[in-house]
Amino acid sequence: MTDATPSTEEAAAPPYRLSAHKPEVSARRARTFGSWYYAEHVLRSMNSYKWTLLASSVGTPVMYLFAMGIGLATLVDRNSEGAFGGVSYLAFIAPALLASATIMTAATEFTYPVMDGFKWRRVYYGPHASPLNTDQIVQGHIIAVSTRLTVTTIIYFLIVAAFGASPSATGVVAVPVAVLCGLAFGLPLMAYSASVEEDKGQFALVMRFIVTPLFLFSGTFFPLDTLPVFLRWIGWISPLWHGTELGRALTYGHEVPLWLAVVHVLYLVLLAAGGLRLARSVYARRLGK
Repeated sequence: MTDATPSTEEAAAPPYRLSAHKPEVSARRARTFGSWYYAEHVLRSMNSYKWTLLASSVGTPVMYLFAMGIGLATLVDRNSEGAFGGVSYLAFIAPALLASATIMTAATEFTYPVMDGFKWRRVYYGPHASPLNTDQIVQGHIIAVSTRLTVTTIIYFLIVAAFGASPSATGVVAVPVAVLCGLAFGLPLMAYSASVEEDKGQFALVMRFIVTPLFLFSGTFFPLDTLPVFLRWIGWISPLWHGTELGRALTYGHEVPLWLAVVHVLYLVLLAAGGLRLARSVYARRLGK
């Protein structure tokens, strides 16, 4: 063997050596990218049951779409011509189902998983013992859930568009509007969930007495102004109604005055921003700065 010929051990050796970052480098990266690191952790956890997530977050609204938008729509369109602004019943309810899918997903992700972080598996405490701060844990959780909302909403929108329920070219903008709608509902709920120290059925009550009434009385299946006056306030305060009205304007040109469209957007943004601020405060109190 000549000097130029590598030995068997040298040939089998990797071209580089793997080594851990120095503690100060890891700490610096965690302080800079901590929100994204925690978001990656949450998304990897979701990946372990991704088919269940897909079935629940997309399958349920699609079943509603078939049952209400295709099955019932044939009867509604036949007997209520012109009742929905000149569009089919399917086109009318599709934006509402798109927004309601994000509401239901947010209600799932910002209740039990949040309490799980504090009480059952206490998954927040490990990252908090690292250089990650409480704001990064909050933001990482929100980034992960927003990613889930975006992916499932895009899939659902493509299904809606395939059925011709989004004839307008601006319909794709209904996707970020629906995600904003989910966050406007979910972030205040996240703050509340973080404040719950003992599970006494509070989340079941939220689903039964908040999510369900909002789903039924936010103009989802019929125009809000057809409800009795004493029930319309449910829609007015519901992020679902505001998101649905914007979605209808985008998907089929539902007439919404400019000032009211601005009110819809501001209301959703303020709810999301207020919920984020409250969540940060409650997490800081529960975990400590």
